[in-house]
Amino acid sequence: MQKKQAAFTPHQISDMSRQNRDGNKVNLTNQRFGAGFTLIELLVVIAIIGILSSTVLVSLGGARAKARDARRQTDIQQITLAMELDYSDDEGYSQISGSSAPSKIPCSSPPACNGAGDGRYLDPVPKDPQQGGSSYGWIDNVNTLTTNCSSQLYCVYAPLEEGGWFAGSDKGSRNLNYNPSLPGSPNGGKCPCW
Repeated sequence: MQKKQAAFTPHQISDMSRQNRDGNKVNLTNQRFGAGFTLIELLVVIAIIGILSSTVLVSLGGARAKARDARRQTDIQQITLAMELDYSDDEGYSQISGSSAPSKIPCSSPPACNGAGDGRYLDPVPKDPQQGGSSYGWIDNVNTLTTNCSSQLYCVYAPLEEGGWFAGSDKGSRNLNYNPSLPGSPNGGKCPCW
């Protein structure tokens, strides 16, 4: 049975020597054992990590905006689908006064949502993912003289963070490069959206 070799003592380590590339013996006491990083080295590494992480966070901001825009587009498409389902019931779209969705699409008086056509197609109606949960914009289709909208036309829209607008109407949904509710826009702030 072999004996285990005892660990070296600090004095033995300081007496050790080794050969360098030239074959000369070099005393190991001139070398530092167990030396850590200096404060400067640690600060440089921390600064580099901070710069890299801030770069990553900035680049993720654009991805978040694109994700919110995709959500807005999907919401408008869902609202357009719900409006088409509403149209198939009565051969006309529900009347929209102001900036909220028609009462047949969402539930108008929760939790009692069992009225005729109450909340039948889309409940709750989606809201903008960023702007405090505000509703999407609607062009009023009650006042037909002002907006040219009627029970046969409607327009729902949302601004996109990446630029432009996304709108849904009786024609479907699509990207626009103007605000469809403004009088100076190509549609004159009236129905149809485009």
